[in-house]
Amino acid sequence: MQILVVGGAGMIGGHAALFLQSKGHTVTVGGRHRLDSVPLLAALPFLEVDYVAGTITKEQLAAFDAIVFTAGADMRHVPKGEDPAAFLIRANGEAVPAFAKLARSAGVKNFVHVGSAYPYIVPDLVEASAYLRSRKLAADGVAATSTTDFSACSIDPPFVVGTVPGMIVPVFQAYIQYAEGKFGLPESAPVGALNFISVRSLSEAIAGALENGPAVSGRTILVGDENWSYATYLEKFFKAVRKTDVKLEVREEEHPMMPRWSLYAQDRVVSYEPDPEDVKRLGNYRRHDVDNAIEEIIAAYHQE
Repeated sequence: MQILVVGGAGMIGGHAALFLQSKGHTVTVGGRHRLDSVPLLAALPFLEVDYVAGTITKEQLAAFDAIVFTAGADMRHVPKGEDPAAFLIRANGEAVPAFAKLARSAGVKNFVHVGSAYPYIVPDLVEASAYLRSRKLAADGVAATSTTDFSACSIDPPFVVGTVPGMIVPVFQAYIQYAEGKFGLPESAPVGALNFISVRSLSEAIAGALENGPAVSGRTILVGDENWSYATYLEKFFKAVRKTDVKLEVREEEHPMMPRWSLYAQDRVVSYEPDPEDVKRLGNYRRHDVDNAIEEIIAAYHQE
């Protein structure tokens, strides 16, 4: 297939682009700016895509059989001076479904949106959070564009862990430096627990959605893998760096590596298993892979 990966400059989109290429697809990276700092991604064709501004045309999209959308907006993307809530609803809740409709009108056959698990796991927080509300509107809106000729779905992961060869992901680099003691900060973890999934498992689920379009069309699908406390998660980075078990104190105050604004489930203990039938529909994406993802991050970022 000719596949456009929108958001291919990010960790999730970049990994998906390279994974789909490895499966024999012809992949183009879409985004606002070409990513020249990651050689494997820089080698792929690039298409300038600003779905919020609406500058992409139907004629440009007509060249593709499928689109994978991984460019959801969060607080980091709010332009200076704009109201965050209004921007997030416009960028996610309105522009993403509109982009899917444009793809459908261009003759694209498959559209896979990568959303967020939070509207499933903390539904009572959606109404009060513009971000969560915008992600739910995006996922539901994309799924609603499906027709007999256009397979559209949303694959909705929890916390995604992984890397792309040659890419520096700041959050994971910070975890390693924290474990290395470079920040001089108290060693602790925030209260709460969540589900985690490796970026490799997510890429396999995306590929499965493309391969089994009719089976998942019109749906929003929760994916996931490991249920860990935030303490367990951070301790794994400490252990990988220090080569010994480390027990982190759990503290209720703001955590420098996992600030409250980034913990959309707050301090809750969230645990779930993905539907086994959905795992099958999504190509039997691998399970129990997050430890492997952490080891790959350590190998890429940490020097003994």
